[in-house]
Amino acid sequence: EIFLADPYILLEDGIYYAYGTESDSGINCYISEDLENWKFAGLALDMKNTTEKKWFWAPEVYHIGNRYLMYYSANEHLYVAEGESPTGPFKQIGGYMMENLIGKEQCIDSSIYFSEDGTPYLFFVRFNDGNCIWQCQLKEDCITPVPGTLKLCFKAEEPWERVKAKVAEGPNVLCKGKKVYLSYSANDYKSQDYAVGYATSKDVASGQWTKNPGNPILHRWEGQFGTGHHSFFYDKKGKLRIVYHAHFSEHQIGPRRMYIGTASLRKGKLKIKHDPIISPKRIDKTFHKNK
Repeated sequence: EIFLADPYILLEDGIYYAYGTESDSGINCYISEDLENWKFAGLALDMKNTTEKKWFWAPEVYHIGNRYLMYYSANEHLYVAEGESPTGPFKQIGGYMMENLIGKEQCIDSSIYFSEDGTPYLFFVRFNDGNCIWQCQLKEDCITPVPGTLKLCFKAEEPWERVKAKVAEGPNVLCKGKKVYLSYSANDYKSQDYAVGYATSKDVASGQWTKNPGNPILHRWEGQFGTGHHSFFYDKKGKLRIVYHAHFSEHQIGPRRMYIGTASLRKGKLKIKHDPIISPKRIDKTFHKNK
């Protein structure tokens, strides 16, 4: 099985690349052609190519222009690394990403959204009044935060979000038509009630988000516990998918397993479908990039 927490999947040239929280030495990468069978591709980001030495969490990788950018947390701060391919090697660019807006304050869980006109926005988590989701605009380099654009999206305030701890984290953004969907996880990740909900907006720049009254949309899914810290992606057939982690078992949190489900986005509603869940399997011990 693939023991990958906070998972993210990139589809590039017919190949799926999975990244997540797993290694103490950086960010691992797995590759697949069918979402079910995966090969280990090694460390996409080796901590030797960073300034940090611990807590490499929640990566997301984007193909922007002629390069790949990995947004990730390390030592509870946000960083960006650059690579020439989805498997890396990625190397850290510059220093702490948010320093020009919030100084040395800790923050985690970065996710990128591009508006219709191509403007990049960063969504992330700050540790103030619990874990809260914030946003800011980025400059054209997709790395530098724009002063004056920092906005609080929302806090954990609903009953389902506060079963254990006051936490809203793991943002991930989808867009359909003129509506933008900001999905997130709530509760402490150690809680069996860790779950996924979403909020919507028609004007991202405003920072005004309305939570879905039907939240959560992923909670103790299909007999699993601690289901959350997800990301959405479209598969080769154009089907909307969700990749998320769940606790090892009802009585044990880790190592957390990666799962892949099916979602739908219709009539303004984001839902998880009761289609069969994929439990990804690792089919090798090593994968050599030159083969």
